Amino acid sequence: MMTSLNLGEQFIEIAKARRSIRAFTDQPVPKALLKTIFNAAMQAPSNCNTQPWFVHVATGSVLEALREELPQRFAKGDIAVDHPYDGKYEGVFRDRQYASAKALYDALGIPREQKTERQAWFLNNFRFFDAPGVAFFTMPKAFGLREACDLGMFTQTVMLGLSAHGLGSCPQTALGFMTHVIKPALNIPDDQMLLFGLSFGYPDTTAAANQAMTDRAHLDELVSFSS
Repeated sequence: MMTSLNLGEQFIEIAKARRSIRAFTDQPVPKALLKTIFNAAMQAPSNCNTQPWFVHVATGSVLEALREELPQRFAKGDIAVDHPYDGKYEGVFRDRQYASAKALYDALGIPREQKTERQAWFLNNFRFFDAPGVAFFTMPKAFGLREACDLGMFTQTVMLGLSAHGLGSCPQTALGFMTHVIKPALNIPDDQMLLFGLSFGYPDTTAAANQAMTDRAHLDELVSFSS
């Protein structure tokens, strides 16, 4: 069991356990536990200790209203973003993206040619995969790539904290396409840029979506050492 491991070994196990969860039970996550996890994540690094992040957590009736509205709005093409979304995956990055999608839809039993069914399932992004809670991550609009990196490090720390407490999560850039709906619903100031959301809760271990497993690149492909 993890309790018999030293701290270093526990960290490795927690990091390996973290993966994107796309089906949750309806068991609520205690607010006190969330506060503990987010408070620990505040130790994440940032440029000059600026801590350029804000988190807006939605649960209860606010979340249910968004869960009802977002899929309908997205399906109609009613989208809006706070930041450019012009990156393009090519080469090995496109290969990894394809492999990830294949693993998911294979687990769901939806062949590639069933595009309508795949598109319908994609809308579950905007239902937050039935998660009991969602955290929306923002930063000041005046900031850019440097501060977005800070926000990413903070969010990763949050996800590891969730994983360490037996919770699952799924970071969703898709939610960044619905800023015009999400921000007013959560009273997020207009001078904050919404980058993405993070659905979280207790994983439904029996769900087909959570049986999808993705590979990681070999260490030597991405990490080099000089001496």
